[in-house]
Amino acid sequence: MSCASSPWDTPSKPTLSSVWSRSRRPWGSSLHREDSLKKTLSSFFNLEMVKDKTGEEIRQIWQQYFATKDTIYAVIPAEKFDLIWSRAQKCPSFLCALPRREGYEFFVGQWSGSELHFTALINIQTRGEAASSQLVLYHFPELKEEKGIVLMTAEMDSTFLKIPEAQCIANQVQLFYATDRQETYGLVETFNLRPNEFKYMSVIAELEQSGLAAELRPSRGPDTA
Repeated sequence: MSCASSPWDTPSKPTLSSVWSRSRRPWGSSLHREDSLKKTLSSFFNLEMVKDKTGEEIRQIWQQYFATKDTIYAVIPAEKFDLIWSRAQKCPSFLCALPRREGYEFFVGQWSGSELHFTALINIQTRGEAASSQLVLYHFPELKEEKGIVLMTAEMDSTFLKIPEAQCIANQVQLFYATDRQETYGLVETFNLRPNEFKYMSVIAELEQSGLAAELRPSRGPDTA
């Protein structure tokens, strides 16, 4: 059986206002990879070999490839990405929450072009602009107009995040930036435009309501006498 060619080329807590101002630009990165994904899609994906394929076929190729990798990925419909992108231009920062055994841990996200950098809030509080990105989502819009999709993958620091945790953060990008509910996106606007009015618990409430928190919440063992 012949094989088809592969399209792949090998201290004290600061105010929220001060946290927001520190997050206005991406942090340094502790992520190191020989072929950095901070390039165009064609730097590691052979666009010539997929130019005649449909968006659905490219979706399947992308998913099959990354299913074997220790990272997260997505194929975002063009219309949804356009909504996320337009909102990101107005509100480039936000706060996400991860369920932990004891409460929640907050992560601050900051858009830089089509990259979305995340680092733990405590990291910013203690290190300021020296804080390192612990998760970076890379969005590739090269196929958006012709194929109707935007491809996404990520780099993550596995010493801080596991894949399900990184996926939970990525899911919250769509939860807050691609929502039809003005109340939900309103939290993003408040964080960016009126940070003194922002309430951390509002993020947790939205996360709980969405069901995303339940996927990560540690299960309780049987009570012991």
